[in-house]
Amino acid sequence: MDFAFYKRLAQSLAAQFGENCEVVVHDLTGGDHDKSIIAIENGHVTHRQVGDGPSRIVLEALQEKDPDSLKDETGYLLKTHDGRILKSSTIYIRDDEHRLVGIFGINYDITEMLMAEKAIESILNHKVEPSIPERIPTNVNDLLDDLIEQSVAIVGKPVVLMNKDDKIKAIQFLNQQGAFLVTRSGDKVSKYFGISKYTLYSYIDAKIENGKEA
Repeated sequence: MDFAFYKRLAQSLAAQFGENCEVVVHDLTGGDHDKSIIAIENGHVTHRQVGDGPSRIVLEALQEKDPDSLKDETGYLLKTHDGRILKSSTIYIRDDEHRLVGIFGINYDITEMLMAEKAIESILNHKVEPSIPERIPTNVNDLLDDLIEQSVAIVGKPVVLMNKDDKIKAIQFLNQQGAFLVTRSGDKVSKYFGISKYTLYSYIDAKIENGKEA
């Protein structure tokens, strides 16, 4: 797959909308998913660069059993580690045979716009319900940390209080989100939940078996 057009498009969009507009191209055809970014403009927005790893959306795309079901998403919110708010869009790139080969993403930093909006609304005394954006990771380790944190939140109790079923539930969530596509993620997850690698794999297998029984 030749991504030359998408690289040029990324450059054009970044030039058109300025330094607050990050445009990134992910290549999903390579075997090393930890280095999916092949082009990025204005990478200072999320502190990423060429050769960095996938976002959560990339992992979900790689994990999806039916890639045809993936739909482009526009105008959703993300949050960086330093608290900046991004308005983002994701477009799935497909080859001539409609196979998923890449992702084209746009992340526009709207933090200052939101601050201006808030200042104006305070003058007008008009309250708006805020939305809670998902955090965008700067590397695969941050992404894995976020997913582990979410798995614990889903279970609803700290690891020290989890029983076997709780840990299976957490591991199932991580598997469904594509966490184990990250290199050496099994080691980190096993250590975090206080289980062996063998037990981790048995929990993943248990998830598959449950899926067949459902």
